[in-house]
Amino acid sequence: MITKAQIDEFYSQKHIAIIGVSRDKKKFGNMVFTELKKNGYKVVPVNTNADTIEDSVCYRSIDALPSEISAAVLLTNKKDALSNVQKLAQKGIRQIWLQQKTDTPEAIDFAIKNNVNLIYGKCIFMFSQPAVGMHKFHGSMVKFFGGWPK
Repeated sequence: MITKAQIDEFYSQKHIAIIGVSRDKKKFGNMVFTELKKNGYKVVPVNTNADTIEDSVCYRSIDALPSEISAAVLLTNKKDALSNVQKLAQKGIRQIWLQQKTDTPEAIDFAIKNNVNLIYGKCIFMFSQPAVGMHKFHGSMVKFFGGWPK
């Protein structure tokens, strides 16, 4: 079970990589990138097919990330969850948000065994401060029905 302390620890990081960010402003990955940037985080995009996104240098792989990155949001295909969590951990990045519905039992097991703070099964927008749009409403409903992490 994911705790509020785990989520708070993730959000205490100031340098966050967004793995799988899209160049399309209407796609979820681009929205996460834009929102975290707007909220004062230093975010760096990772996309294998782009050199820049939203005027930011885009890295083509996890291996290319700069050393100051201390957290990552994974917005990639579920089949890549384990390998991406492993690559991030090997780079020393131990604060990882595996976006809702992209987790696998293998990725979760690896994280537990390797002391990685892995947030999974949760939408990052519902916990961003301030929560935005429908995510704010969804978060309110989850809290009301007792499903908010403690």
